[in-house]
Amino acid sequence: MTFIQALLLGIIQGLTEFIPVSSTAHLLIGQKTLGIESSELVFAFLIIVQLGTVLSLIIYFWADLLKVAKAFLGSFKDLRNFEKLSLDARLGWYIILATIPAALIGYFVRELVEALFLSPLLSASIRLFSAATLMASAEWLGKRTRKLNDMNWLDSFIIGFFQVLAIFPGASRSGSTISGGMLRGFDRAASARFAFLMSVPIMLGVGIYESFGAFHLVGFDKFLPALIVGFVSAAIVGWVAVKWLLAYLNKNSLYSFAIYCAAMGTIILSIYLLG
Repeated sequence: MTFIQALLLGIIQGLTEFIPVSSTAHLLIGQKTLGIESSELVFAFLIIVQLGTVLSLIIYFWADLLKVAKAFLGSFKDLRNFEKLSLDARLGWYIILATIPAALIGYFVRELVEALFLSPLLSASIRLFSAATLMASAEWLGKRTRKLNDMNWLDSFIIGFFQVLAIFPGASRSGSTISGGMLRGFDRAASARFAFLMSVPIMLGVGIYESFGAFHLVGFDKFLPALIVGFVSAAIVGWVAVKWLLAYLNKNSLYSFAIYCAAMGTIILSIYLLG
């Protein structure tokens, strides 16, 4: 992989990880367009470069994450009165609970997911159609009357299961989890904020885990400079994407993203069928 290829894939990752249009599907299209053959090293790149977008998320939500962490650590002595804890303390517990489904299921289906990345087009198209349907359903069925302060254990656990969809090629993590929040009655702003906060632990964990595994791959030392380029570009562009999406969702719906995902799914399916 050349520096230019890594730069372009990093930009694609940064733009599409948080904008609900499926970063994986766009990375796969970018990989095919740039003539990059699938391999264990490329799979590791696509996973590890997510650490760049995690960094952008941590930087953007630094104040929020710090408040949640402090409140969470100070909440153990008052757990018997959980409902009286501050919102930040409760969010800490909800984020942990929401992380469990994706962490457990992701661990046991890792080999299946890696296999899908080696032959991804059909899977990606199906997931894009699913993402389009999910976001349109969230807009149509979601009441959007609840705020984060109204969240409970069941809400966080159910939204956590929507994050499981992001494990597979073509599914949008932000689209799935934001839709999950909206289907639980939360407004777009609350759904997006919780979706981003809850994604930090799982994305960070997966990125670190894959990083350790990649160290042992043959040729990783020569691959590292390109990986750094992709990481940095993903981090910079990711920060911009988060800022833009949060502002966009204050005034707009997910319908435009649903239409886009349906169109991309159609394009990818056509590419697959035409060989």
